[in-house]
Amino acid sequence: MSVAGLRKAAHETVAGLPREFWWLWTSTLVNRLGAFVATFMALYLTMERGYSASYAGLVAALHGLGGVVSSLGAGVMTDRLGRRPTMLIAQLSTAVSVAVLGFMVHPVAIAGVAFVVGMASNASRPAVQAMMADIVRPEDRVRAFSLNYWAINLGFAVSSAGAGFIAEYSYLAGFLGEAAMTLACAVLVFMKVPESRPEEAGAPAGAEAVKDDVRLGTVLRDGRFMGVVGLSFLVALIFQQGYVGLPVAMGADGLSSSDFGTAIAVNGVLIVVLQIPVTRFIQHRDPRRLLIISSVLAGYGFGLTAFAGSVGVYAMTVCVWTLAEVVNAPTQTGIVVQLSPARGRGRYQGMYSMSWSAAALVAPLMSGTVIDHYGADWLWGTCAVLGTAAALGYWLLMRKLPEPEKARADGRLPVVPAPEPAAPAPPAAAAERA
Repeated sequence: MSVAGLRKAAHETVAGLPREFWWLWTSTLVNRLGAFVATFMALYLTMERGYSASYAGLVAALHGLGGVVSSLGAGVMTDRLGRRPTMLIAQLSTAVSVAVLGFMVHPVAIAGVAFVVGMASNASRPAVQAMMADIVRPEDRVRAFSLNYWAINLGFAVSSAGAGFIAEYSYLAGFLGEAAMTLACAVLVFMKVPESRPEEAGAPAGAEAVKDDVRLGTVLRDGRFMGVVGLSFLVALIFQQGYVGLPVAMGADGLSSSDFGTAIAVNGVLIVVLQIPVTRFIQHRDPRRLLIISSVLAGYGFGLTAFAGSVGVYAMTVCVWTLAEVVNAPTQTGIVVQLSPARGRGRYQGMYSMSWSAAALVAPLMSGTVIDHYGADWLWGTCAVLGTAAALGYWLLMRKLPEPEKARADGRLPVVPAPEPAAPAPPAAAAERA
């Protein structure tokens, strides 16, 4: 492609998105550039503090549990208090708790503060995703979510490399550095990001404010959406194996931690390189097919790991499931928005975020149990089965899903009614209601 072609492609990728989105995107990038705790917590506890690997695993589990707990609460806050206040509370709480964690010495204190950090650091996700859905046009949402996901991975790639050098100098400097970057993110949101909750976004004169009449019970009774949440959990279980099952399997093959680092680095590099061009390719395509294809790619991408024995082959399998991740992440977030009423986006996004937090808790238990009792090959076979099940589930759930541009005025997609049968209906009503 020529230089002019690249410029045109870049312009089309970023054009048409509102200024508020770009401030929100910048805050995401700043936040991820300061990431330290999630990357080096295990090394900090075992090498710096001298605790056991089991204790480090417990702290990591508590950090993940904090994310599960905060997802629903943050979703409610997003709808009741607003997107902007929720983000500010979450970011300020994260900055304070991360800084405090760096000074903790007693194991109980470290575990307790790590739980708080997990709660605070995950609390902004429903607000960010709900705000993006508020301010971006429906036809641009997949592109916007993809750009945000790209910022997350770009920031994480840079911060991981920088955090390695910081850790050699001082782990405490890493904690304080993350606190400072998170605080800068909060200042950016406070100064530049306006509230976008529907009743405060500037309705026409005389229009009635949108009422907060969506409850968590409403979300739980939404069968189609909860089906998507369940399928998201399955897909997340698969992707989590890249960080919990893959290093164990590579170690069992006699490969070193640096070999694992080389293989998993392919994931970050490909996301940074491919996210934007792949988004240009998929943004106007049927999200139902994309979810089915990405689920199959994820499952069988990890399934191929059963045949790996060298760093090169492991890296090739990473390429396969990374492509699935690039397609799945923005598409699935867009589907969640399509299925969510505008007045309840925070609660819906909170429930969706919880599926990923729960997978982060379950995945280590799953990989450890399967590898210990049956071997790594069974784990990769299980991933292939889960990917197939998720693809089938998406096919069943999405058969009646209309196109995004046919959304109702409240921002939620209607259910397409089944055609009137000319003869007595066959016994397929149960499938129609799915």
